[in-house]
Amino acid sequence: MPNKPSAADALTFNVAGLLAEPAGSIREIDVLAPPMELEWELVQTSPVRGSLKLTRTNRGLLVQARLSTSIGQSCARCLRDIDYPVDVELDEEALPTIDLMSGLPLDTSAEPDVLRLNDHHELELEGEVRDAIALAEPIAPLCRPDCPGLCTVCGGELASGPHDHPEEDIDPRLEGLKRLRPPDA
Repeated sequence: MPNKPSAADALTFNVAGLLAEPAGSIREIDVLAPPMELEWELVQTSPVRGSLKLTRTNRGLLVQARLSTSIGQSCARCLRDIDYPVDVELDEEALPTIDLMSGLPLDTSAEPDVLRLNDHHELELEGEVRDAIALAEPIAPLCRPDCPGLCTVCGGELASGPHDHPEEDIDPRLEGLKRLRPPDA
């Protein structure tokens, strides 16, 4: 039985042909990658979908990606499990680690934080996409913008409809305060 492709396989692109072309050459790629294992207890609930535009520059590649997926979250108001949509945008320059013509390693110490192609002239975006998804995690996700949340008395979902609570027993020492309440309250 063949192995299912991993997200790493689906987010790795061979760009050797594009590197051999003149500056300004463009490749557009449709992206569909299975969910990845994320860190920080995040769970990706749908595949990564979108488009990737690679433009040859005089130094390497301009990588422009517009991707979307969703992560599992809990609504901050009603605590219902939700699939929270996440949009990922990448605009980075990717530089080679190996000279395409000579096959010799290039000095990468001058720009250590730049996205690099691997030794096989492949663009690996899994780490970049994983980091962007983690950064897009919301602080207080909502199942919908007008989510009413939970009842402060019984803890039931207010979105499930109206519900009543019986009159609370009043401490007999405070019974006299009941007369001060307006009749329509």
